[in-house]
Amino acid sequence: MNSLNFIGGEKGGVGKSVVSRVLAQYLIDQQRPFVGFDTDRSHTTFTRFYRDFASPVIVDSYESLDAIAQALVNAHGEVYQSVIVDLAAQTATPLARWIDDSVLLPLMAEMGVTVNFWHVADAGKDSVDLLDRLVDTYGAGPNYVVVKNQGRGSDFSQIDHSSALEKARKQGAQVVNLGLLQESSMRKIDRQDASFWAAVNQTSGPDSLGMLERQRAKNWLKKTYETFASLPI
Repeated sequence: MNSLNFIGGEKGGVGKSVVSRVLAQYLIDQQRPFVGFDTDRSHTTFTRFYRDFASPVIVDSYESLDAIAQALVNAHGEVYQSVIVDLAAQTATPLARWIDDSVLLPLMAEMGVTVNFWHVADAGKDSVDLLDRLVDTYGAGPNYVVVKNQGRGSDFSQIDHSSALEKARKQGAQVVNLGLLQESSMRKIDRQDASFWAAVNQTSGPDSLGMLERQRAKNWLKKTYETFASLPI
């Protein structure tokens, strides 16, 4: 299966780049070809950690966004890989305009490419409202993956009992949890500017993980991979 994955949530700080990074690592470990795009002009977090796979893209430019769809196909026009797009905050409007004007969703369906909108959520009400807006925008066209990021909250009752989630479920949305990786370990990984693979295998250096930290990180990856295996990616 080849897929086009928009990793969003619209607000900042919910963990979109973490989801993009771990999805990239999952596809690498599954030996599945993919390319990534980073829409955050100020931080380019995805590009920083997976520079061999990801590159910047400008959401306000159709020419730049067109590269996302073009990356799915080889020189013969055959779909041969998946795409991950790490969406910065407040990119929903220009992205939706490009998708609509390009009639992208029907085109992807004709090409046999699965389109996934990942809604990365914290435990706040904003994430509920933004999920409602996402489903209203795209309706029954794509797949929706609602990611409850336990690194950004523990009580997700607001989204669990919301009409927005009920609406998303009626469109076939899948709801998954992204488990908590201890903040101290994540800070060390971030300071390394390295992939998750490098982080769990690096045993020396000032920001290397300790033995048990590496064990916990490996277990976190394992559980996340098990979740991803159930999704249309």
